Order: sequence, then C-alpha cells, then structure tokens
Amino acid sequence: MQFLELASFFEQLDKTSSRNEMVRILAELFSKLNSEEIEKVVYLSQGRVSPHFIPLEIGMGEKLVAQAVAEAYGLTKEEVLTEFERLGDMGLAAEVLGKKKRKKEKARELTITDVYKELYEIATTSGAGTVEKRVGILKNVLEYMEPLSARYLVRIPLGTLRLGVGDPTILDGLSYATAGDKSLRGTLEIAYNRTSDLGFVGKVFWEMGIEAVKKIKIQVGKPIRPELAERLPSPQAVIDKLGKVAVQPKFDGFRVQLHKKGDQVHIYSRNLEDMTGMFPELIQGVQEQAIAKEVILDAEALAYHPESEEFYPFQETTKRRRKYGIEEMAEKLPLKAFVFDILFYNGQDLTSKPYKERQQFIKKSIRENSILFPTPQEIVSKTKELSNLLDDAIQKGLEGVVVKRLDSIYEAGTRNFNWVKLKRATSGHLTDTVDCVILGYIYGKGKRTAFGAGALLVGVYDDQKDSFVTVSKIGTGLTDEEWTKIKELTKDTVTLTKPARVASMIVPSVWVKPKIVIEVLADEVTRSPIHTAGKQNEEPGYALRFPRLIKFREDKSPEDVTTVTEIIEMFKEQGRRK
Repeated sequence: MQFLELASFFEQLDKTSSRNEMVRILAELFSKLNSEEIEKVVYLSQGRVSPHFIPLEIGMGEKLVAQAVAEAYGLTKEEVLTEFERLGDMGLAAEVLGKKKRKKEKARELTITDVYKELYEIATTSGAGTVEKRVGILKNVLEYMEPLSARYLVRIPLGTLRLGVGDPTILDGLSYATAGDKSLRGTLEIAYNRTSDLGFVGKVFWEMGIEAVKKIKIQVGKPIRPELAERLPSPQAVIDKLGKVAVQPKFDGFRVQLHKKGDQVHIYSRNLEDMTGMFPELIQGVQEQAIAKEVILDAEALAYHPESEEFYPFQETTKRRRKYGIEEMAEKLPLKAFVFDILFYNGQDLTSKPYKERQQFIKKSIRENSILFPTPQEIVSKTKELSNLLDDAIQKGLEGVVVKRLDSIYEAGTRNFNWVKLKRATSGHLTDTVDCVILGYIYGKGKRTAFGAGALLVGVYDDQKDSFVTVSKIGTGLTDEEWTKIKELTKDTVTLTKPARVASMIVPSVWVKPKIVIEVLADEVTRSPIHTAGKQNEEPGYALRFPRLIKFREDKSPEDVTTVTEIIEMFKEQGRRK
C-alpha cells in the first residue's frame, strides 16, 4: 500500500469521534494490507515504530522537524515556524507549505514499508551527528511526499498523531477485517495480553490465522499485561463471595515485572515501560537470588530506609523513576521488592496453574537474601480473621490488603474477582480511592491566576467504548508548588481540540491528551447531569463529590484507571450502606 492511501485512512480517523466508525475504518484499512504491512501499520497508527515496551522513541522537536520541512520545500526554517505558529499544528503547516512550494518533482510513490523503514532509522540513529542525520532522513522522505502524506508523517516524530485509536479499537478492527464482526476479539486479546505486542499479534494473525494466534506463548523479555484487582466493600463481602482466601499486605510502592533469562534481566512497569536501567539493585537482586535460568516474577518495589529499617511512602518511592542521577538515588533510596506472583519458570508457563500452586514455585525459585522477598500471606476463611488482618495492615501504615482466590489462574490484562483489594475506610461513604486521568484544566482565579491552572478536569475509563469520560473537577489537594507544575507536567500532552477518545460536556480552558494518572479521594459518588461517566441518553452520569488529589501515579497508564463499571458499583454499594 502507498503511504498516501494510509494517510487518507488516517484523515478519516481524524474526522470521527465515533468508536464504531473508527472500527469500520480500521477494518477496511487492515483488509487491504499484507502480513508485512499489518505489523507496521498497527505501530504507526499509535505513533510508534515498535511496541510500547521497547524504549524506541522517534522523538524530534518542533525546530528540527521545521528544519527538515524547510529543506524539503526549499524554504527557511523561519518560514515554516511562522506557518506553524499560525496553524498551531506542524502537520497542517507541512501540508499547506507542500501545496505551495515543492523543491523537486516527486520521482516515485512511497509505500508504507518505505516510510516505516525511514522512521525506524530516525528512531535508531545515535552517536555523533545524530541531529543532522535525523533531519536529513526526514527531509529526504518529505521530498517525495504528497501534502496529505506530509501532514501525518511529521506528526509521528513529534508525537502528535493523536488519532484516538486505543488497543481495544485496533483489536476490534482486526477481527472485523477478517470475520466481519468482533467474534475473534477475545482470542486476539488473550494473545496480546500474553505478549503486550499488538503488531506481532496482527502479523501472526495475517500470516497463519487465528489458530496460530491461539498458540502464541509467553516469552521472557516481552512483558505480560498485569492482572488487576477488583473492589469489594468489606471483609464480610469478600468471604461471602470468595470463601477461603489468601491474604497479602497491600504495599504502597510501584509494581514491577522482573524478567530473567540467563544473566540478562529486564524490568517492566505495570504500564509496560522498560525500567531496567533505573533500578540497578533490583537487577542485582534478580541475578543473585533468582535460582531459575528463566523466570518472570510479579512484584511490588518500595524504597527502604536502611537505618530505621522502614519503608518510605509512595511519594518517596516514585522518585526512583528517573533517567539521570540513578546511582546516587539508588544509594539514597534503595529498593526492595516483594514478589507476590510468578508467571514463568524454566520454560513453563505458570499462568494457567492455580494461585496456591504458583506460590510454591515462588518459594523454590528465590533464595533468601536482602533485596527480593516472597510476599507474606495468610490463609483465612472467616470474616473476623480477615478483618483482623486488614486492621493490622492499616496500623502498620499500609494501604490495606489484597485477597486472592486459592484456585484462581493468572488472567493477564484482566480485572476480576480472582483478586480483591481492601483498603482503609475514608471519612465519607467511599471505602476506596479512585484513579483518574487528567483531561484538561481550567484557568485559575484570584491567587491561582499566577499558577495558570485552578482546577483539573478528570475522567475515568469506559472500557466498553474505549473512551475517557468525565467524572469530576478537582480544585483541592494540590500544594501551591504542584499547581505551578501542572502546566509543565501537561505541556507535552496539550491539544488544541478535544482528544478523539474523550467524551465531555464540559469544555476546559486547556484540553490535555489522556496520559497523566492521579489518585483521588472523594466523599461519595453522586449522579450528575454534566458529567459523562455512565451517562445514558437523558439519564444523568456519575460524579465524585468533594474530590481531592492524593498523589500522581506515574506507574499507571490511562487505561489502568478506574472504570465506569467500578464507579457505578461504588455508587450502588454506598447506597446499600446508607
């Protein structure tokens, strides 16, 4: 397929906010691709040249892209930047300038494969002269581009493609392209959950069919999408629903997936980011303590105070997520990791084994030392026993406990009642915090005028529609310093128009691409005519009453936030308690 045809499909996606229409467009696009192209288009549609867990960013700034556009079209960089300032979009600027002035005649049509190879080369270029090489590569491609193609090409290295296409929408598109409905979605999603590589799944599907997709196995070095816990309101509700359970403390750190193959160790966050270089002591711990030649461990990492022998709160632990000063911070805030599950052991996929059996594998796969520890647990079957463990965890300063069914398998990428989290009760009717994603902010008034932001528009995830819906405006819980940082934190995610995957009746001063996750405490869930979470036709939606920000959650991806279904369940549960 020519890249120009792909650009025309991208333009169609750009113009619609309907998820059903997006699926239809993707299905039509995918049906025209061969097996070599499908993998590349899946990555490109999300503005990448590789799966998310591979730290390969195309990354070029506006001035560098402007230089490439200028050289391709025989203009000055200042002329390009002037057009960019007028339109507010480098893609549109490249398209307009491409219509007005071309440096030389197009000698050949560029295919998707041609363009992908050049973008991949930009992403992998390093060393002396990197800047000049990247500009030169982009300039050479632009010389042969039609204006519409140029619009979408330059948005990719800038990270501003923003088609609003999420993983579930792509999965539906793949199914519709071949089966005409979403009947294959479940099988494709299971394979994706095992590998976290949607392009790879698409390629296998195109080359060998759905039966080959069913045979895709877990691989060390490819993160498994994590299983997530559901909520229940009380120890009594847990015992009533699950019966005899394992109870583990809920540590307030960040989740890490530890992969070992020989001496090679990789560390991934819960949102599939490769964090290997950030945590040298965890690498050492895995190398020294993991007995298996090949192993994948699910764990919680916490910063530790060596002198007081106490664990730091999440706000301190999260300081370890950094690209610079790693060794210095590792000495100041060393990490320990509590292993709570094992997914792979010496060539054996353990995810289909019951939880109780997987715990036995942990004991024989880790030798005792000072960095990795098996997470302690107790088996209980009575409400009083569970209540005592919850109270004990809270008295120790922990968030609460996680309760797990003894016979449950590890269901990657899902949230279900195999695992249930129980936390301390709040002063209001809610018994848990809510994870939200920032969708925009409103300019401040009075004292907050100087900050540039006075309230945040936040939302939750509608996993049925693959969209983000509003649930609250937050004006409390941030310090003056944090308010001043909001503009800095969101500067790379600001968009001139409402993001495609956002459903909102409220228009903030500034729209923000759903990316930054925060943890919110509120008194209760109420019905709201102005918020879109759970809103159906003329029926009101759901909103948080008296919300306040607790902390930023850099360890979570937007799709990991609280879902609409969970918000509705929280609303029903508080009604039962009342």
